[in-house]
Amino acid sequence: MIIISILRKLIEFKKAGCSIPIIIIRHLYYRLHKKKIFCHHRVTIKGLKNIATHGELQVGTSYVGFMHKSDKTLLNISGKLIINSDFSIGRGCRFDIGRNAVCSFDGGYINANSVIIIMHGLKVGKNVAISWGCEFLDEYFHEIQYGGKKNKDPNIEIGDNVWIGSGVKILQGVKIGSGNVIAANSVLTKSFPESNLLIGGNPAKIIKKDIKWK
Repeated sequence: MIIISILRKLIEFKKAGCSIPIIIIRHLYYRLHKKKIFCHHRVTIKGLKNIATHGELQVGTSYVGFMHKSDKTLLNISGKLIINSDFSIGRGCRFDIGRNAVCSFDGGYINANSVIIIMHGLKVGKNVAISWGCEFLDEYFHEIQYGGKKNKDPNIEIGDNVWIGSGVKILQGVKIGSGNVIAANSVLTKSFPESNLLIGGNPAKIIKKDIKWK
């Protein structure tokens, strides 16, 4: 059964424009380092030792019609990237995890051409669907000073079973409750801790409550 499962994976990878010999060789190399990783031949991983895979991590191996087989993906992991259960990172994504930062995912996927820049912390819950062209940013790299300014926790947290539409930007300190849907091209600068919300706009606001998605 294990061999059949692997063969099915390889067939899917081939359909997605992956080089099967390179995938196999790299997978065996990662297994030597106790990492459960399958990745496209145009993926660069910096900081492999900083990645913990408690589930399987696939990088750039999923078919997306608007992506080319030569598109590059970069994971630059100076801090920690923790994969708690099976997770897929789309082709063309850029990850930059700072030295003291922890970024964790607990199942689901992030689609193509998304950018994750985390210098403090990002925690993503179970079965989260992140569409293409999204951006997560918890550090502004410059600071504006003014009277009465309050410091806030810069970490970003996403609950379970959240659907994040294409082009969404989630900024420093935002906390999102479980079961929420974030409409395409929304910009989130504040938290929405309630569950089962439809959130959208720039700046984002609550559009509907008590929603469900599948």
